[in-house]
Amino acid sequence: MIRNVIWDVDGTIFDTYPSIVRAFLDAAQSLGRTADPNEVGRLSKVGLTHCTQELALRLGLDGNGLGTRFAAVYRAIPPSVQPPFEGVRYVCEVIVAHGGTNAILTHRGRASTRELLSTHSMTHLFSAIIAAEDGLPKKPDPAGILRLLEQLRLDPAQTVAIGDRDIDILAGKAAGLRTCLFRGEPSQARPDFSFLDFADLVGYLQLP
Repeated sequence: MIRNVIWDVDGTIFDTYPSIVRAFLDAAQSLGRTADPNEVGRLSKVGLTHCTQELALRLGLDGNGLGTRFAAVYRAIPPSVQPPFEGVRYVCEVIVAHGGTNAILTHRGRASTRELLSTHSMTHLFSAIIAAEDGLPKKPDPAGILRLLEQLRLDPAQTVAIGDRDIDILAGKAAGLRTCLFRGEPSQARPDFSFLDFADLVGYLQLP
Protein backbone atom coordinates (compact mmCIF):
# COMPACT_ATOMS: atom_id res chain seq x y z
CA MET A 1 0.00 0.00 0.00
CA ILE A 2 1.30 3.45 -0.95
CA ARG A 3 0.86 6.07 1.75
CA ASN A 4 3.59 8.58 0.87
CA VAL A 5 4.82 10.36 -2.26
CA ILE A 6 8.12 12.12 -2.95
CA TRP A 7 7.47 14.53 -5.79
CA ASP A 8 9.56 16.29 -8.40
CA VAL A 9 8.29 19.82 -9.14
CA ASP A 10 8.96 21.03 -12.69
CA GLY A 11 7.02 19.04 -15.24
CA THR A 12 5.50 16.83 -12.52
CA ILE A 13 3.47 18.92 -10.07
CA PHE A 14 3.54 22.15 -12.06
CA ASP A 15 3.45 22.79 -15.81
CA THR A 16 6.47 25.09 -15.75
CA TYR A 17 8.31 24.08 -18.91
CA PRO A 18 6.38 26.41 -21.26
CA SER A 19 7.44 29.37 -19.09
CA ILE A 20 11.02 28.09 -18.86
CA VAL A 21 11.21 27.77 -22.65
CA ARG A 22 9.72 31.23 -23.08
CA ALA A 23 12.31 32.69 -20.70
CA PHE A 24 15.21 31.09 -22.61
CA LEU A 25 13.84 32.33 -25.94
CA ASP A 26 13.37 35.87 -24.62
CA ALA A 27 16.81 35.83 -22.97
CA ALA A 28 18.48 34.76 -26.21
CA GLN A 29 16.53 37.36 -28.18
CA SER A 30 17.60 40.11 -25.78
CA LEU A 31 21.21 39.11 -26.54
CA GLY A 32 20.65 39.28 -30.29
CA ARG A 33 20.07 35.59 -31.01
CA THR A 34 17.08 33.49 -32.09
CA ALA A 35 16.65 30.04 -30.57
CA ASP A 36 14.56 27.10 -31.76
CA PRO A 37 11.76 26.54 -29.20
CA ASN A 38 11.72 22.77 -29.83
CA GLU A 39 15.44 22.56 -29.19
CA VAL A 40 15.13 24.69 -26.06
CA GLY A 41 12.31 22.49 -24.81
CA ARG A 42 14.38 19.35 -25.27
CA LEU A 43 17.48 20.85 -23.64
CA SER A 44 15.59 22.33 -20.69
CA LYS A 45 14.15 18.94 -19.77
CA VAL A 46 17.68 17.64 -19.33
CA GLY A 47 18.34 20.47 -16.88
CA LEU A 48 18.58 24.24 -16.76
CA THR A 49 22.37 24.27 -16.44
CA HIS A 50 22.67 21.88 -19.36
CA CYS A 51 20.26 24.00 -21.43
CA THR A 52 22.15 27.20 -20.65
CA GLN A 53 25.52 25.72 -21.56
CA GLU A 54 24.38 23.98 -24.73
CA LEU A 55 22.29 26.91 -25.93
CA ALA A 56 25.13 29.37 -25.31
CA LEU A 57 27.51 27.14 -27.26
CA ARG A 58 25.15 26.76 -30.21
CA LEU A 59 24.26 30.45 -30.33
CA GLY A 60 27.77 31.75 -29.75
CA LEU A 61 26.90 33.42 -26.45
CA ASP A 62 28.61 33.65 -23.08
CA GLY A 63 27.07 31.02 -20.82
CA ASN A 64 27.15 33.18 -17.69
CA GLY A 65 25.51 36.06 -19.52
CA LEU A 66 22.75 33.86 -20.94
CA GLY A 67 22.18 32.25 -17.56
CA THR A 68 21.91 35.59 -15.80
CA ARG A 69 19.51 36.93 -18.40
CA PHE A 70 17.39 33.75 -18.31
CA ALA A 71 17.09 33.95 -14.52
CA ALA A 72 15.95 37.58 -14.69
CA VAL A 73 13.35 36.89 -17.39
CA TYR A 74 12.02 33.76 -15.66
CA ARG A 75 11.65 35.56 -12.30
CA ALA A 76 9.34 38.04 -14.01
CA ILE A 77 6.95 35.30 -15.16
CA PRO A 78 4.23 34.96 -12.50
CA PRO A 79 3.56 31.59 -10.87
CA SER A 80 -0.12 32.06 -11.71
CA VAL A 81 0.62 31.10 -15.35
CA GLN A 82 2.50 27.96 -14.24
CA PRO A 83 -0.39 25.83 -12.97
CA PRO A 84 -0.48 22.39 -11.38
CA PHE A 85 -1.30 19.60 -13.80
CA GLU A 86 -4.92 18.48 -13.75
CA GLY A 87 -5.46 15.83 -11.11
CA VAL A 88 -2.24 16.32 -9.15
CA ARG A 89 -3.98 18.27 -6.39
CA TYR A 90 -6.48 15.44 -5.92
CA VAL A 91 -3.71 12.88 -5.49
CA CYS A 92 -1.99 15.07 -2.89
CA GLU A 93 -5.25 15.69 -1.03
CA VAL A 94 -6.12 11.99 -0.86
CA ILE A 95 -2.64 11.10 0.38
CA VAL A 96 -2.98 13.62 3.22
CA ALA A 97 -6.60 12.67 3.98
CA HIS A 98 -5.55 9.08 4.55
CA GLY A 99 -2.71 9.96 6.92
CA GLY A 100 0.06 9.86 4.34
CA THR A 101 2.78 12.35 3.49
CA ASN A 102 3.71 14.39 0.42
CA ALA A 103 7.27 15.71 0.18
CA ILE A 104 9.25 17.51 -2.52
CA LEU A 105 12.73 16.93 -3.88
CA THR A 106 13.67 19.54 -6.48
CA HIS A 107 16.69 21.19 -8.10
CA ARG A 108 14.66 24.42 -8.05
CA GLY A 109 15.24 27.01 -5.32
CA ARG A 110 13.19 26.86 -2.13
CA ALA A 111 11.68 30.36 -2.48
CA SER A 112 10.36 29.78 -6.00
CA THR A 113 9.04 26.35 -5.01
CA ARG A 114 7.15 27.84 -2.09
CA GLU A 115 5.85 30.64 -4.32
CA LEU A 116 4.36 28.11 -6.75
CA LEU A 117 2.76 26.17 -3.89
CA SER A 118 1.40 29.30 -2.23
CA THR A 119 0.02 30.80 -5.44
CA HIS A 120 -1.93 27.63 -6.16
CA SER A 121 -3.02 27.05 -2.53
CA MET A 122 -1.07 23.81 -2.15
CA THR A 123 1.41 24.65 0.62
CA HIS A 124 -0.54 22.73 3.25
CA LEU A 125 -0.33 19.52 1.23
CA PHE A 126 3.44 19.12 1.62
CA SER A 127 5.33 18.23 4.79
CA ALA A 128 8.89 18.94 3.61
CA ILE A 129 10.90 20.40 0.74
CA ILE A 130 14.48 19.64 -0.19
CA ALA A 131 15.66 22.25 -2.67
CA ALA A 132 18.84 23.52 -4.30
CA GLU A 133 19.95 25.43 -1.20
CA ASP A 134 20.19 22.25 0.84
CA GLY A 135 23.36 21.39 -1.03
CA LEU A 136 22.71 17.66 -1.38
CA PRO A 137 23.95 15.80 -4.47
CA LYS A 138 21.53 16.22 -7.34
CA LYS A 139 19.35 13.48 -8.73
CA PRO A 140 19.96 10.75 -9.89
CA ASP A 141 21.87 10.56 -6.60
CA PRO A 142 19.40 9.27 -3.97
CA ALA A 143 20.75 11.50 -1.16
CA GLY A 144 17.74 13.85 -1.20
CA ILE A 145 15.23 11.02 -1.09
CA LEU A 146 17.13 9.26 1.69
CA ARG A 147 17.16 12.52 3.68
CA LEU A 148 13.39 12.87 3.33
CA LEU A 149 12.79 9.24 4.31
CA GLU A 150 14.84 9.78 7.46
CA GLN A 151 13.53 13.26 8.27
CA LEU A 152 9.87 12.30 7.91
CA ARG A 153 10.29 8.71 9.13
CA LEU A 154 8.72 7.29 5.99
CA ASP A 155 8.58 3.58 5.31
CA PRO A 156 10.24 2.97 1.90
CA ALA A 157 7.84 0.09 1.27
CA GLN A 158 4.92 2.56 1.48
CA THR A 159 6.55 5.39 -0.47
CA VAL A 160 6.72 6.14 -4.19
CA ALA A 161 8.87 8.65 -6.11
CA ILE A 162 7.14 10.51 -8.96
CA GLY A 163 8.89 12.55 -11.65
CA ASP A 164 9.04 13.32 -15.35
CA ARG A 165 12.67 12.40 -16.09
CA ASP A 166 14.95 9.40 -15.88
CA ILE A 167 16.93 11.08 -13.09
CA ASP A 168 13.83 11.07 -10.89
CA ILE A 169 13.29 7.37 -11.53
CA LEU A 170 16.94 6.46 -11.00
CA ALA A 171 17.06 8.38 -7.70
CA GLY A 172 13.91 6.67 -6.46
CA LYS A 173 15.15 3.21 -7.41
CA ALA A 174 18.53 3.84 -5.76
CA ALA A 175 16.66 4.73 -2.56
CA GLY A 176 14.65 1.51 -2.69
CA LEU A 177 11.31 3.07 -3.69
CA ARG A 178 8.75 2.23 -6.31
CA THR A 179 8.77 4.82 -9.09
CA CYS A 180 6.28 6.49 -11.43
CA LEU A 181 7.17 8.41 -14.60
CA PHE A 182 4.83 11.22 -15.72
CA ARG A 183 4.80 12.14 -19.42
CA GLY A 184 8.45 11.25 -19.81
CA GLU A 185 10.22 9.97 -22.90
CA PRO A 186 10.47 6.17 -23.19
CA SER A 187 12.65 5.47 -20.21
CA GLN A 188 15.80 3.40 -19.92
CA ALA A 189 15.39 3.66 -16.14
CA ARG A 190 12.43 1.24 -16.13
CA PRO A 191 9.91 2.93 -13.83
CA ASP A 192 7.39 0.73 -12.09
CA PHE A 193 4.58 2.71 -13.71
CA SER A 194 4.38 5.26 -16.53
CA PHE A 195 1.35 7.50 -16.94
CA LEU A 196 0.07 10.42 -18.99
CA ASP A 197 -2.89 11.40 -16.81
CA PHE A 198 -3.15 11.63 -13.04
CA ALA A 199 -6.42 9.71 -13.19
CA ASP A 200 -4.31 6.70 -14.22
CA LEU A 201 -1.99 7.28 -11.25
CA VAL A 202 -5.00 7.23 -8.91
CA GLY A 203 -5.77 3.75 -10.16
CA TYR A 204 -2.19 2.54 -9.82
CA LEU A 205 -1.90 3.83 -6.26
CA GLN A 206 -5.35 2.39 -5.46
CA LEU A 207 -6.56 5.71 -4.10
CA PRO A 208 -10.30 6.20 -3.57
